[in-house]
Parts: sequence; C-alpha cells; structure tokens
Amino acid sequence: MAIRDRGKMKWQSASFLPLAFEMTSEMFKDQARTAMPILDEHQTEEFDLRIAYATEYNHAVKLTVWDDGFTHDITGRVHYVDPITHELRIVLKSGEFERVAFDSVIGVKVLN
Repeated sequence: MAIRDRGKMKWQSASFLPLAFEMTSEMFKDQARTAMPILDEHQTEEFDLRIAYATEYNHAVKLTVWDDGFTHDITGRVHYVDPITHELRIVLKSGEFERVAFDSVIGVKVLN
C-alpha cells in the first residue's frame, strides 16, 4: 500500500502566518511611538541662536528630529534657513542635502 501524501496542499492552510507576523511587528512598532514633546518659547529661541551661530561660523550641527512618533538624529552643516517654507537645508555630504521643517526639530547641538 502506497502512502498518499497531499504534498504542498497540507501547508496551504498556514498561508496566513506571514500576515500575522507582519501585524504583530506593526503592533510593537506602534507601541514604541512617543508623543511630540512640547517646546516652550525659551527652548525654540535657544535653538534659533544655536542654528544662527552654526551657520555664521560654519560649524556642524546635530539635529534631533521628531518624525511620526519616532526621533532620529541628523548631523551636517546648515546651508540655508528658509523663512518662507519654514525649513532648514542641511548639507549631509558634499552635494547631498536634506530639508528639515522647523516644527519637527526638538533638539539642536553645535559640534565643533
């Protein structure tokens, strides 16, 4: 008597597992989100002074940026402060720029 195996059919019912893993990782990612810190007027003024100093003397800055519940650091030189669009243009490497909105900056550190 020969064994009649269903082959690939027996694993077909478990096709939902990749989706379950994706949903679980998304759930843990959502739990790690943080609320945007509220900055007072003194802190924002201090950030402005640090950015102006770094721009004038061509020092590098380390910006802490809040983006949709997560924070990340951007290190580079301030190329231009755009008062119309409320953005900073940061030179990361030669020829590589990044635009950062004023409202998303939650920390500024001047590097020498």
